[in-house]
Amino acid sequence: MQRYPHWIDGKSHPPVDGAWLDVHAPATGEVIAQVAAGTATDVDAAMQAAQRAFPMWSSLPNSQRAQWLERLADALEERLEEAAQAESRDGGKPISLARDVEIPRAIANLRFFAHAATQFASESHHGEAGLNFTLRQPLGVVATISPWNLPLYLFTWKIAPALAAGNCVVAKPSEVTPHSATLLAEIAASIGFPPGVFNLVHGAGPAVGEAMVTHAQVKAISFTGSTAVGKRIASLAAPLLKKVSLELGGKNPSLVFADSDWHDNLDTIVRSAFQNSGQICLCGSRLLVERSIYDEFRDAFVARVQALRVGDPADPATQLGPLVSQAHFDKVMRALATARAEGAHVLCGGDAIDRAGWYIAPTVLEGLGPDSATNREEIFGPVVTLQPFDGDDHALALANASDYGLVATLWDRDLPRALRFARELRTGMVWVNTWLMRDLRTPFGGSNQSGLGREGGAEAMRFFTEAKNVGIKT
Repeated sequence: MQRYPHWIDGKSHPPVDGAWLDVHAPATGEVIAQVAAGTATDVDAAMQAAQRAFPMWSSLPNSQRAQWLERLADALEERLEEAAQAESRDGGKPISLARDVEIPRAIANLRFFAHAATQFASESHHGEAGLNFTLRQPLGVVATISPWNLPLYLFTWKIAPALAAGNCVVAKPSEVTPHSATLLAEIAASIGFPPGVFNLVHGAGPAVGEAMVTHAQVKAISFTGSTAVGKRIASLAAPLLKKVSLELGGKNPSLVFADSDWHDNLDTIVRSAFQNSGQICLCGSRLLVERSIYDEFRDAFVARVQALRVGDPADPATQLGPLVSQAHFDKVMRALATARAEGAHVLCGGDAIDRAGWYIAPTVLEGLGPDSATNREEIFGPVVTLQPFDGDDHALALANASDYGLVATLWDRDLPRALRFARELRTGMVWVNTWLMRDLRTPFGGSNQSGLGREGGAEAMRFFTEAKNVGIKT
């Protein structure tokens, strides 16, 4: 059986205490591999390797760090198909999604921050009090903790800016989907990436993640995952005065106005709700529809959802695969039971699919108000609710009726109204007449229960550096 070890100081390392965790295939439920069950001892070994490498890596010219990231991107691109197959098998996502979208995005992350390394600039100020210039210096050793839903996509979204800024990294991918991150570490070693600069430690969150967060040498933690775990990390990091970036959950509204071109955009609206079986923090799980078009939209939307092809992730024709794990499958099934208990009307789906693996039929619900648990709690599965609205104020109130605040999507041809909503929606991001349109230079993140801080572009480079001002009397 294949085993995924740690990668520390440029070499593969078995777990120090010899313990391994099973890795399951979501499409069958079968054990397909084992991953190292790390401990604080493994974490400390990685931290020491990173600390040793930091003086060399941080002193390299930015252009040389950029060259290393470009070489890593090139090497990953050469093994794109292998990485896509790993993600599809580990996470249960359709192979077409992994091959065409997610692994290419991981490669793009590495290339983008390679360029960022050479373009990120310090500031200077003069004319008020002498000449001041501000250095942006790397922090030292940083920890990154990434989730199972977009394994390599979000893994590289964190390590690339950290490395570009001159830090050394100890990274923990999800123990549920460890293959592609292990492959990247193996690729890094194969191209001679400087040892100790990029270290990978596998294992469960309480054993490995918490040891990383509290380790004395860690200067900052970048985490993507659930709100509950994010709060735990914040509580551990705060007394130690460590920097944290937390990209957490969402309960995102998608607003469909009567004057929008929703007929032409229906495929995108469906995709925005169900891509990766709804296991993306940016999915629009609350569809708010203007009442004058509600019945027509509902019927067309449900028909399109029922036509989605659910099946084997390895089949290029599959649009939706299984959920990632038994535990997550059980969570979503409990949420569906709650929805029924609250009086939801199931328009389609609502049940598990009778086949091997952790499949749930794409589900559309109506009849629940904004105060229901179903419309307030993150489900993170193939479950969408429909709610009608009457007028702009009602639409805005429904959209903001959430403890989360990650992203909102507007489908509307009225530009002044779209701009008003963009200002007044309590989210970190707003898309208008599109979904998942990403410019990697822009700030990414949410407010309220959706997180703390921003990732992407200069925001990420600032997070992974410390500002030092130098003032000179002139």
